[in-house]
Amino acid sequence: MHVAISGASGAVGRVVSREFEPDRRTLFTHSDQDNLDSRQLDATDRQEFIDALRNANAVADVDALIHLAWGPADSASWNDDHEANVRMTVNAFEAALAVGVSRVVVASSAHVVGMYNRDDPTNLESMVPNPTETVDTESPTRPDSFYGVAKAAVEGLASYYADRYDIEVVVIRIGWLMTADELRETQSDPADRHRFARAMWLSPRDCRGLFRAAVEASISRSPVIAHGLSRNEDRFLTLTETAQQLGYRPKDDAGEVIDP
Repeated sequence: MHVAISGASGAVGRVVSREFEPDRRTLFTHSDQDNLDSRQLDATDRQEFIDALRNANAVADVDALIHLAWGPADSASWNDDHEANVRMTVNAFEAALAVGVSRVVVASSAHVVGMYNRDDPTNLESMVPNPTETVDTESPTRPDSFYGVAKAAVEGLASYYADRYDIEVVVIRIGWLMTADELRETQSDPADRHRFARAMWLSPRDCRGLFRAAVEASISRSPVIAHGLSRNEDRFLTLTETAQQLGYRPKDDAGEVIDP
């Protein structure tokens, strides 16, 4: 199994990359990274993406593409940065098709359903004291920001490419990736933000295991949409689909970190 990873220098990319042995991965980054054995890739350029993936495939027979490349963009307004991020996702799918890579794993976000149980609709990191509405992967999307809207577009692209081209696609709605120490630090934040952190926490260990499962699991349908959280007791996003379709078994719980 050989995996190509775009956006390997980002917060998620650095965690996910460590899950795969150096000889079982090809890393793509937007700029030269001295501490990463990576190849430069402008993911907004479709032909460059195709050529980069084709060159990697010629050397290592790429089985799966994990697409994590995503640039910063203002969550409060729609602008060219959001459009560039969506375009990069189109390019990732087109590159996979051109090269014959059979599985694409794309990063979405819990913010595509971020208006559920929201305490303050203007605050991306707030949650009501007692969440009552359970959200599964069949629940309607309710983006909480233009960032969430862009990630919802990514999910639409995943559905289109899976249906139109019959390729295997796994969509990971990533929660809040933090170390245990970073999670503990949210205790000094406003109460609604801390509740959000406890509900949405994804530990680095569980993140690595989740993306490993997304690459290796046999899936019965495509696309698979999976919530990317640890087994937090306070979560309201279900992990049923993630467990059933990917065999994901998270090991960490925010409550056990905060209240051991």
